[in-house]
Amino acid sequence: MPPARLRRARAALAALAACLLPLAATPAASAASAPAAPAAPAAPAAAAVRAEAAVRADADAPPPLTDGFGLTQVGAATGTATNFVVTVTTAKVAGPHTIRILLPADYAQRPDKRYPVLYFLHGASDNPSDPALAYPALTAAQSMITVIPDGGLRGWYTDWLDQNTAAGAQNWETFHLTQVLPFVDANLRTRTDRAHRAVGGLSMGGFGALHYAQDRPDLFGQVLTMSGANDLSTDEMIIRGAVVATLTNAGTVLCGPSDGHPCGLDFGPTVSSDAVFGTPYPVFNADWRWNAADPVARAGLLEHTGITVYTGNGNNNPADMEFWAEGTAKRLKQRLDALGLPYRYVGYGDGTGWGADCHGGHTPGCWAQDLADYVPRLEAAFAAAP
Repeated sequence: MPPARLRRARAALAALAACLLPLAATPAASAASAPAAPAAPAAPAAAAVRAEAAVRADADAPPPLTDGFGLTQVGAATGTATNFVVTVTTAKVAGPHTIRILLPADYAQRPDKRYPVLYFLHGASDNPSDPALAYPALTAAQSMITVIPDGGLRGWYTDWLDQNTAAGAQNWETFHLTQVLPFVDANLRTRTDRAHRAVGGLSMGGFGALHYAQDRPDLFGQVLTMSGANDLSTDEMIIRGAVVATLTNAGTVLCGPSDGHPCGLDFGPTVSSDAVFGTPYPVFNADWRWNAADPVARAGLLEHTGITVYTGNGNNNPADMEFWAEGTAKRLKQRLDALGLPYRYVGYGDGTGWGADCHGGHTPGCWAQDLADYVPRLEAAFAAAP
């Protein structure tokens, strides 16, 4: 049963029990031996218990949010008061989209307090409705809000060049930065200056985090990339190939016969390799849009931004995507060094000593440890910001 229904069922059960309790607790007595107890006082007691049950249920419910900024909520939020998912529609991106919001434990008890925000961007083929994206370090955060917006199975955190594909409207950057962000600020008690707002992500979301921080340095004072697609240049054609594979569904040939479960390499309606950034092929500079979006080439735009980079090495196995992610992380590091920009770089290699479930691959076990290391540092940076 969904959590919201479960809470309502528990509240209803408590109310029913409150109604039955006075009857069960009243000793049986004959009219001859004693007068019947007055019934009137029982009703207020039952009403009080019902009210208390309703308050408890409301206290564990997600806070109400108001539509706006082009977003319309679909149905009720699901989850708890501090970890919940809202579903919205927007003309900017086809289809309904989920947004997971994580609030600090004291959010409801501190109506006078405003909180910094981390926008956490997921990887390809994922969705914020997946509770696994609420990594333990994020749910344990004591002093910040985390927002995990839908980035699509392969939205690539940008407004696509081609808006007339089978996928429909795909204006992901506009959706996130001009709709989700002000929607969150209008509905929650956030700190709205750049020093108290961060953007981070993993894999596809690592590219998205760098891309957003570079496009809008006025919005984000901190950026995090974990196992990110940090380089789209011709120096990292494997990364370009991975992006193209998500667009063209090239990997579906590896899925084999269906066992009733969706193929993890099917990213939605098949579209052209040119749909997001134009042609990826480096012929007579035809791929200039890919180069223009390359985070390494644009690293200078992060001059006044706190930068953190995490990567494993895929156990030096080219079949592991982390092997290639490490290459993009190293290229970003080299570029930051050349520019003389400060940053924090964590290369944990094969994962030895990096959490109990990290073996250096492109896996959640490593990302969970990345966040366990990063979140306390981010909270400290937020606290130190004026």
